[in-house]
Amino acid sequence: MTHTKEDYCSFAGRVLLSLLFLYGGLGKIVAPAATMTYIANAGLPFPVLAYAGSLLVELGFASALLLGYRTKLVAAGMALFTLVTALVFHANFAEKMQLINFLKNIAICGGLLQVMAGSPGSLSLDAWRQNRS
Repeated sequence: MTHTKEDYCSFAGRVLLSLLFLYGGLGKIVAPAATMTYIANAGLPFPVLAYAGSLLVELGFASALLLGYRTKLVAAGMALFTLVTALVFHANFAEKMQLINFLKNIAICGGLLQVMAGSPGSLSLDAWRQNRS
């Protein structure tokens, strides 16, 4: 099978987006108490549940995105998670770093929407599953 530049770009985009989430998820595993305290201090109810949800997205969904498994659905979930994270944790625009982090999260949402709109490419489990059928 011949792969196109679009296949390689799609794969590279999925890798680069996934890395951010995987790194964040690993950091949460290393410091669960600190993460749950941060979540509680942001005013969210049920910090343990929010912690578990963030691990699901940052480790589970990001792994699926990396592999190109159910890519569009996973990207949609990650985009929603990233938007909510921006609104909850980075909405203090009076602080320049919070505004920058908010805008970065919004840009990540844009990248995930591009993943949703495009094809996961032939270098994905989605393509492999489609070719098997």
